[in-house]
Formats: sequence, structure tokens, C-alpha cells
Amino acid sequence: MPPARLRAYLTARDTHHRLTAQPAWARGPAPAQAAGLLVDLDREYQEIEGFGGAFTEAAAVTLHRAPAALQEEILRACFDPVHGLGYTLCRTHMNSCDFSTGNYAHADHPGDLALERFTIERDRRDLIPMIRAAQRVAGRPIRLFASPWSPPAWMKTNGEMNHGGSLRPECREAWAGCYPRFIEAYQREGIPIWGLTVQNEPAAIQRWDSCLYSAEEERDFVRDHLGPALHRAGRQDVKLMVWDHNRDLLYHRVKPIYDDPACARYVWGAGFHWYGGDFFDNVQRVHDAWPDKKLVFTEGCVEGGPHLGDWAVGERYGASLVADLNRWTVGWVDWNLLLDELGGPNHVGNLCGAPIHYDTGAQRIHYQSSYWYIGHFSRFIRPGARRLGLGNPRDDLEATAFRNTDGSVVVVAMNRTDRPIRLEVAAGDAGAAGTLAAHAIVSLVWDG
Repeated sequence: MPPARLRAYLTARDTHHRLTAQPAWARGPAPAQAAGLLVDLDREYQEIEGFGGAFTEAAAVTLHRAPAALQEEILRACFDPVHGLGYTLCRTHMNSCDFSTGNYAHADHPGDLALERFTIERDRRDLIPMIRAAQRVAGRPIRLFASPWSPPAWMKTNGEMNHGGSLRPECREAWAGCYPRFIEAYQREGIPIWGLTVQNEPAAIQRWDSCLYSAEEERDFVRDHLGPALHRAGRQDVKLMVWDHNRDLLYHRVKPIYDDPACARYVWGAGFHWYGGDFFDNVQRVHDAWPDKKLVFTEGCVEGGPHLGDWAVGERYGASLVADLNRWTVGWVDWNLLLDELGGPNHVGNLCGAPIHYDTGAQRIHYQSSYWYIGHFSRFIRPGARRLGLGNPRDDLEATAFRNTDGSVVVVAMNRTDRPIRLEVAAGDAGAAGTLAAHAIVSLVWDG
């Protein structure tokens, strides 16, 4: 039985409710009829690593254009565990990405196979100060993983960081050596690296920083170069993730890697994105085939500009979070933590939306619907929580349930329809009931 005290928090379109406490929700014994959600307290599934967003150069540059008081507000909005979203799992880029102000690499001197001139000096301008400030606000460790968008231009077949290309065979060992060098350099800055992905979107030729790997090439690079390089450097505890691209080919891409024991021993799990379609069942299929490997949603955003005020953006986030979590995902990481009023800066004009936009001219912060929807998960489902069994008899209601390490039970339910829904929840001998407004999401928390 969960503890008796119930808290409820609501976000709803066409209202002022934004993660707002709801005293009107009734608690009491479990409903007599099996018409609502049934939380199975006896069934536990995956353990959560955390929720968060990405530290990019674009986010850091935008943050540092704001006055000190607004910088603090933005950081607290993301990382404060009580009044903000309480982010604990975040991403950053190794070398530049499209949300940098230009191409750059940490090993940028052609022919430097020994990496004697490796440096993270560029990151010390804006990116590292932002991460340090977030650590201070969070007041606890942030699990940070790093992803490369491209090796240095001189290591690639096309001689540039943009427009795809591949890693030159003679540079594989040097490129593999960049990963532990990056980890060590960040460690010296007081920033531990929890995890790595091998390559961001390895199946895409982009007009920005990109590099192609087939599944077999990624397997061979990890098995013969990257995995051994991390182990030689004493970094075998760093969580190495493969794929880091869309759900559609998730199963196809991990199979050659996971079916090779010599490679699979280096790999903790797989990352995936949401672009190009939902394909949620592929996440479940990968877990079913390789239940010892972890699954992390490593990137998602709405492309084509900032989409200020668009409620459907938040609902897309909520639906993805519920569906991914219910299919064994252990972490869910949004893309840029912060962007400017145009959805940038981006060095190739690939403008996108973010949960928080800062208008650099008006000096105003815009909190998007996605910000509030993410908060219904990140604020209440904490690292170490385990997903619980959940019976849901309604096709107009999306929901998931977790138990935190302190014993509190959390149910998140969302209604994307145009009509209110009467919501009843049974969790052991306890229950809750209330009306979930149209286009709304609620977090119900039983605690002591």
C-alpha cells in the first residue's frame, strides 16, 4: 500500500495551471469499479536514470546574453529539484554540432595522430561555465553524457565536418583516443562524464556536422578501437551507447552490435531520437531481444523554428515520454536546454524549438508547453525510481506509474482530447479521483 498523503499537480491548456498544486483532487479508498487506472504495486520494471536536456554552445551563448538575475532564473527553472524541473540526466556535444556558432574540433591540427594538441579551450568560453552553474543549482550530481557530431575534418574522407563523410581508416585509433581525452579534460574542470554515444545520427548526411557509419562499421569501431581505448584509460565504467538516431531503425542497427559478444561487452545500451515517426514498438522489441541492454531517449525537439505558444508541442513531448517509459526506456533527454527567440543560434540556420526561449532583445523568458509537460515526469520521478505495472482500460488516456526510492508512488496521466475525462486511480488500498481537463496532464503523488 502506498502512503496515504496525496499531492496532485496539473497543467492544462486555456487555464493558468502550470504544474499547479490541485487541492480539489480527492483521495480515499481504491474505487470499487475497475473503470480507472490500476497501479500494480507488486510489479516492478526498469530503473530510471533521469530526465534532462542538452548543454549546447547555442544554449550557453544564449544564457550568457541574459542579465545575471535571468540567468539564475533559467538555471533554476531547469535544475532546481523543488521549484524547477529537477534535471539529473543531460547531454553535451564533443566537438561542434549544428547548435554551435561554427565548426570546431578539440583535435584540430591535421596529422596530430598522437593528440598532442588536443584542447577543450573553446568549451571554456560558454559551455563549461553553464554546466558548472547548473551543477551548483542542482546541488547534486548531474549525469552527463557526450556525443560527437563529427570527427575533426582532417580525420574524414570528405575533408570537412559537415555533409557526412566517413572516418578515415588510418584515423580510427586517433579518433578513439579523443573520447578518453575529452573525459579526462572535463574531469579536470570538475565535470564528470557519465556516458558517451559513439556518433550522433550515424545514418544521416546533414548539411551540418555529421559522419556516417553503417551498423557494421560502428560495431567494428567500438570493438576494435573505442572500447579498448576506454578500458586502457580506466574509463570502463563510462556508459557507452550506440545508434543515437531514430526509432525506426533501432532494432536493425543494434542487432549486429549486440550479437557480437566481443563488441557487446563494451556497450551499455542504445540511444534513440524521435524524428521521422514514432515507432514506439521498436523500443519494446529491442528490450525484449536484449533485456540486459539499456534504452535512452537521447534527443528530440520540434524543428522549423521556436513554435512559441504551441500547445501541441507539449502534448507531443508528453505522449513520447509515456510511450517510451512504458517500453523500458531508462532516461529521457530533450535537445537544447535553451534557445533564443529565433530558435538558435545555429551555424547552418537549422532553427528549432526548446522548452525555454530567451528573447535577447526584449530580455524576456518564454516557457513553452514542452517545459511544463517534461516537468510532470522529471520533477516527481526521481533517479532510482522503478516503473510499476499499470492497467489502463481507456484509449483516450495515456499514463505511466513509478515508485521512487523513498516509497512514494507517482502516476502521470494525460488527456489529449477536446473533452474532460473523469479519472479514477487505484493503487493498492488507496485511490484518487478527479476530472482531468481537456488537453491537460496531471501528476498524482502518494507520499508520507
